[in-house]
Amino acid sequence: MRGNKGKDTRPELALRSLLYHRGLRYRVDARPLAEIRRKADVVFPSDRLAVFVDGCFWHGCPEHYRPAVKKAEFWRDKITGNRARDADTNDTLLAAGWQVLRIWEHEDPASAAERVIQRLQELRS
Repeated sequence: MRGNKGKDTRPELALRSLLYHRGLRYRVDARPLAEIRRKADVVFPSDRLAVFVDGCFWHGCPEHYRPAVKKAEFWRDKITGNRARDADTNDTLLAAGWQVLRIWEHEDPASAAERVIQRLQELRS
């Protein structure tokens, strides 16, 4: 598992590049709340928007996740735990007044960037 990148993945870089070219500035791989150890991939602190780019395997994408054959119980527990942590992170941030946007790695980067921009426009109006 050491070979799997925790940040700066191809989908994250594509999304960030599109957002940057649209004139948006943000924090990368940052904690939205100092008191929790979880980091969002893209954070807009003044707008209180946290964007997570979730990998299909690691976060159990409903479209693309395929259960592992080897060590099936271990991986089932691991993915279930990741999903629970994601839900807890969402709940914690929402309770603190943040907005959360989750994007799957398989999503088109341009449409994902448009979703982020649309959410920011909603928050800023």
